[in-house]
Amino acid sequence: MSDQIPSNQIRHGSSIGQPLTRRDGILKVTGAAAYAADHHPPGMLFAVMAVSRIARGRVTRLDVAAARSHPGVVAVMTPQNKPALAQHPDEKHDGFTFRLDLLQDDRVRYANQPVAVVIAETLEAATEGAALLDPAYEEEVPAVGLDAAEPFTPRAIGVGDPADVETGDVAAGLAAAAHTIAATYETPAQYHNAMEPHAVVATWDGDRLDLDMPSQGLAMAQGRIAGLFGIAPADIHIRSPFLGGGFGSKGMVAGPQVLGIMAARLVGRPVKLVMSRPQMFGPVGHRAPTRQTLRLGVAEDGRLTALDHETLTATSTFDDFIEPSGGVSHTLYATPALATRHRAVRLDTGTPLFMRAPGEASGSVALEGAIDEMADACGLDPLEFRLRNYAETEPASGKPFSSKALRACYAQGAEAFGWDKRPLAPGQMRNADGLLVGWGVGTATFPALMFQAEARAVVTSTGAASVAIGAIDMGQGAWTALAQIAAEELGLAIEAIDFRIGSSDLPNGGIAGGSAHTATAGTAIKGAASDVIAQLAALATQDSRSPLYGAGNAGVIARDGRLVRRDDESRSETFTEILVRAGRESVEGKGAAGPDAAREHYAMHAHGAVFAEVTVDPDLGQIRATRLVGAFAAGRIINPRLVRSQYYGGMIWGVSFALHEQAVMDPRTGRPINANLAEYHVPVNADVPSLAAILVEEEDPHVNPLGIKGVGEIGVTGSAGAIVNAIWHATGRRVRRLPVTLDTLL
Repeated sequence: MSDQIPSNQIRHGSSIGQPLTRRDGILKVTGAAAYAADHHPPGMLFAVMAVSRIARGRVTRLDVAAARSHPGVVAVMTPQNKPALAQHPDEKHDGFTFRLDLLQDDRVRYANQPVAVVIAETLEAATEGAALLDPAYEEEVPAVGLDAAEPFTPRAIGVGDPADVETGDVAAGLAAAAHTIAATYETPAQYHNAMEPHAVVATWDGDRLDLDMPSQGLAMAQGRIAGLFGIAPADIHIRSPFLGGGFGSKGMVAGPQVLGIMAARLVGRPVKLVMSRPQMFGPVGHRAPTRQTLRLGVAEDGRLTALDHETLTATSTFDDFIEPSGGVSHTLYATPALATRHRAVRLDTGTPLFMRAPGEASGSVALEGAIDEMADACGLDPLEFRLRNYAETEPASGKPFSSKALRACYAQGAEAFGWDKRPLAPGQMRNADGLLVGWGVGTATFPALMFQAEARAVVTSTGAASVAIGAIDMGQGAWTALAQIAAEELGLAIEAIDFRIGSSDLPNGGIAGGSAHTATAGTAIKGAASDVIAQLAALATQDSRSPLYGAGNAGVIARDGRLVRRDDESRSETFTEILVRAGRESVEGKGAAGPDAAREHYAMHAHGAVFAEVTVDPDLGQIRATRLVGAFAAGRIINPRLVRSQYYGGMIWGVSFALHEQAVMDPRTGRPINANLAEYHVPVNADVPSLAAILVEEEDPHVNPLGIKGVGEIGVTGSAGAIVNAIWHATGRRVRRLPVTLDTLL
């Protein structure tokens, strides 16, 4: 299938700011969108992983003969016969390279670690062959839980931030405070479970490799695979036009995907490997558990004198990813003294990884809970307390914000929610059914990031236009929003552009992560399209035969496939007329994006406020989130329909974080005991409250040339804290261990 969206399946309109429906929507609801696992090249075999049933030890036996004797089994890949790699899987090169389990030896480092791969003519044969391997183990006692190992100070957190940050004298600030609180919040491990599991369809042709696989970063995946197999990145072609969700787990190549590629090399035929749902709990990343202790001090007037935020989290025994939970405290509330510290323990799990709003999601729950506790200690309304401690500059860095419309978010959200009717004391509201009702608020924030990207735009003498970039649509709407930017800059209707994304042979579109993809890829597209228009303008304004002659490049604008003089709109000509007269078949423009010098001078963040209503059964302790209103400011809005969809998704994830989602590990074996979507709870339709998302107007002249900020993750950061605070307001009980379940209220 072509990576192009057919023009008959899109709606007319090209202007930035229009609420266009998704260009890929019809393809998805009709089943015409081909995901990685939908591909079946001729001669394809099926691969199934056998995974470890223990969390620590070694494999002592695999019954390879039994698996090979199964009809349909072609090969069994083990540490003894796996294809050689050019790099050891445990080599690390940068903050985005993680150690992979690729059958390098017989050691077991976590439950569900791949220990062998069975390749067969059918999926059923491969599955049965994997079961016949019946591994035997030499088992060791696993480390499970935050108290199972000695904490250490990591060299860095996230992707290179310092583990400890301090400004001002926190001890003095706490000592001088009129009121202080200390509160410890705990968040559980949460495992990646996108609707589409990780998959790969791999075909080798000599040293050339053809892949269908979901990836949030095509160029990064190319580079990692090239290094592992000792081939040139240009010899690897990755197709990834559609992803069934990523949320960070598909940002880097996963070990099981590489195993599929190795299996194809071993047998010399195309191979498909798709992870089962239980196998998702281990080798493809998760959000690590945290224990966060916050100490706050305020003066008599309710203004913070100190904020201390300490995080204990976990990583694996063999690699480092430290959940940067304290980072959210760097930016939200004004304080003369601020300290954040991170410590970690090594557990027998797969390595944690980026998961929607990494650090901010877990950190904001604890911070917003502690802020609410301090507001109560001061006898202040929680919203009033937040406004009283509003940060006009970023507390940790002292930088001014490139833009900040958080006050407007508070005001508009509170008005829409009806916050002024909230009683100050908890336990004062009941509904008609006698259920306790509580209202809570949480502040939302997420950094406005920018990555590197490139794009190409072409206009031909026939009037055809194309834009190409190796961008990724993992469900956030890139097919639509990026095409709107291209159409706006080229002055064309959106359906007039052959818009191509999702393939590694296109210009590097960067990574779809960090809520930065629209800003990054969009800026590159804007640059490429502007380059095309500038070249057309130069051809026309320097040609005495053109009605645009003498206008200068800045004196014309692109509109409806024409260049029009700014000072006399009756004088214009089409792109085709300009190129034909110049004897040119086409013009090609190139654009690039990346962080600029403004980031050295400004703190760049999106902001928001989420107001939540919950009901609690006073007898049974059952909790329901019944209403959420979020107001968010994220710079220029490309497509309000898609932006609201992202806010809704983030807010629903906040419901999941607060009330449902947790991985439960058996402390004896280190195995997840709820490794399925029946027992690993996520919200279903009945759990989703009434949602409203308000798009607060904000202009940011510094953040990037388009003035846009990311929206994919910010909705999580305010919502979970708002729900936890609403539970306190309903019951008067402060629950600090998430998710909040009925047993904690009984």
